[in-house]
Amino acid sequence: MRTTIKILLAILVPFLSVGQEKIPAFKDGEWLRYKMSYSGFLKAGEATLELKETDYNGKKVLHAIGKGRTSDIVGWFFKVEDIYESYFDTSDVKPYLFKRNINEGGYKKNKQITFDHHKNTAYVEDFLKKKDSTISVTNPQDLISTFYFLRNHDTSKLKEGEDIEVDMFFDEKKYPFKLHFVGYETLSTRFGKVRTQKFQPLVQAGRVFKAQESVTIWITADDNKIPIKMKASLAVGSLRAELDGYKGLANPFEIVFE
Repeated sequence: MRTTIKILLAILVPFLSVGQEKIPAFKDGEWLRYKMSYSGFLKAGEATLELKETDYNGKKVLHAIGKGRTSDIVGWFFKVEDIYESYFDTSDVKPYLFKRNINEGGYKKNKQITFDHHKNTAYVEDFLKKKDSTISVTNPQDLISTFYFLRNHDTSKLKEGEDIEVDMFFDEKKYPFKLHFVGYETLSTRFGKVRTQKFQPLVQAGRVFKAQESVTIWITADDNKIPIKMKASLAVGSLRAELDGYKGLANPFEIVFE
């Protein structure tokens, strides 16, 4: 449970392909809520992603806020309160500022990353360790901005079995992220039947996950490209997340009528 919200946010990114989508996949005011369960029956908590238009250093940007918390039951023995924030450009989703403030069962981090795209640097401030560092990095995306950056790409040309590699800047370095496109699947959800694209991000087997293919995520195959379901086989138990609520979508939420 220590990595519940981190797992969810880190794998909410496999929606990319070559070619730019002409229709924006998101807009100011979008809000998504996910309900999470542990081992299929225990309510683990919820996560939300919210998007607001704001001003950053005199420039109009989008401010994304991701929050995660455990349920009251799980919180009795392992409390999670996580907040992730990203400020990025409205047109090309270039990140300017990333914030991470988490408390996962006593495991705490409070960091801020400022990106300078002219100097190709990331200035990392660690408020708990009282340590700052400047790292060279080219064309970075942070953990949250990656989610929105990739949603604006066309996924219709992906072929079953293709692998896609992504680099994500997190904490003080880039992390490679490899995605395997499984194919299309129609899911029965609380909103009705939804046509989706199915992905398996390759994760590191060991302390958290059982195997490299332990995580599966389903993305709506409409113009919004929002994650609607995720499941992960953990070293102990399993984790499941499903879209529970939404508002402010940029495009119609497509339901399959049979």
